[in-house]
Amino acid sequence: MPAERRYGLDHPHHRWSPVVGREALRWPNNARVALCVIVNLEHLEWTPPQCSVQPASLYDRPLPGYRNFSHREYGHRVGIFRVLDALEASGIRATVAMDALTAQNYPYLVNHCLGRGSEIIGHGISVSRMITSRMGEEEERGYIEESLKALEDATGKRPQGWLGPEYGESERTPGLLAEAGVRYVCDWVNDEQPYAMTTDSGELYSLPIMLELDDSFALRERCFPVDGYSRLMREAFDAIYDDAASSGRLLVLNLHPWIIGQPFRIGFLEEALDHMVRRQGVWAATGSEIVGWYG
Repeated sequence: MPAERRYGLDHPHHRWSPVVGREALRWPNNARVALCVIVNLEHLEWTPPQCSVQPASLYDRPLPGYRNFSHREYGHRVGIFRVLDALEASGIRATVAMDALTAQNYPYLVNHCLGRGSEIIGHGISVSRMITSRMGEEEERGYIEESLKALEDATGKRPQGWLGPEYGESERTPGLLAEAGVRYVCDWVNDEQPYAMTTDSGELYSLPIMLELDDSFALRERCFPVDGYSRLMREAFDAIYDDAASSGRLLVLNLHPWIIGQPFRIGFLEEALDHMVRRQGVWAATGSEIVGWYG
């Protein structure tokens, strides 16, 4: 889509809105901060499908990449249980971003997440298959439907939320998600409040993740030490909490069990979460609860 020269933004997906110019946002019980934690359960395929798109870091050695595959599978076998335990200890229900291949091949995890009260949202087909503008419209429409249908079959409920694998989208994605009945999308990382997306296909909201606090971004891409990462989460929360004195703010954390669920990292997550939920006026909620209140 060519850039459109006009005031504010050069794309049509949402309007530009400075946070200081908005009406005050009020959360339930006058909470200052809505806290949402997204936990990714994403399957790395043994061999990426031909013509699929993925970051080079997923397959950075000759195939089959036993180390990469098994490292990520650690999250499905061990890490997820530590992360859910940490969230439960802090009174937080997870919003689990699950891809189709996880839903189809790991029914135990589907049932376990549901049993813990988690919300499950769409996360594509696999982490090996990003949505990009290389897809045609019908291909992308089919991709979205396949991933949503897999979760509906596994859980008995159509997902209301969506997080693209590796935050991948094309210029058509918001409209196609709204067309498919998705209510909110987490790929747009540009705010500290939810906001309405602009589509021709129905209602869609953005639930922005704080990208700088994504454990993959912070710990693997930027190589923060894990104690520094815990400090980042705590200091970010404190700043958002202070800014929320006059209007509610949102903090969405995005976690990967194969990273933060490691035994030498989980304590730092627990420390950060405890710091957040101990403050008065924090509403720990799932994505659907937050968007349902906002919309």
